[in-house]
Amino acid sequence: MTNLHSQLPLRTEVFISVDVETAGPYPGEYSLLSIGACTIFEPLQTFYIELKPVHTSAIPEALAVHHLSLEDLADFGIEPREAMARFEAWLKPLVMPGQKLIFVAFNAPFDWMFVSYYFYRYLRRNPFGHTALDIKAYYMGLTGVPWSTTSMNEVGPRYLGEHNLSHQALQDALDQACIFSKMLQESEQFRKGKQP
Repeated sequence: MTNLHSQLPLRTEVFISVDVETAGPYPGEYSLLSIGACTIFEPLQTFYIELKPVHTSAIPEALAVHHLSLEDLADFGIEPREAMARFEAWLKPLVMPGQKLIFVAFNAPFDWMFVSYYFYRYLRRNPFGHTALDIKAYYMGLTGVPWSTTSMNEVGPRYLGEHNLSHQALQDALDQACIFSKMLQESEQFRKGKQP
């Protein structure tokens, strides 16, 4: 991944790529099962954790995608309060005074609602605040394409070649970081090209 710190002014935002795997489509009834996260810029730093389920509800199609087992996680997963505390502890040293954490994900509304729900439920706070940056929406604005062509099937080949998302939270977070980093490069090149 290109080190944009050497090319751009010091940012006030610290972009963190986040991906989750879950037992279903929404928190409250379905459990957050794993969190993967990484920094967008070098030096690359990563975080991964698997959580103990808090519900027995599961959508078979969801489990078939990521192959995480509710039974195994019930035995070996980290209790949600501890898991979110570890995630917060990993995030804290990444932020310098005057900087703000920015949650970045592909289809961010999905990942965001689980992470925010778990942070507030178990820690009563969310270190990301109340906002998230969606890579799909950023791509739409960057390229001018319609929303219908912002799926990973459309975006992935442009930035990842033939590499497909694995539905393993950390690897997907790394792939998202690669995509977003390249989008930021394109945006910077476009901005410079528009300068007189």
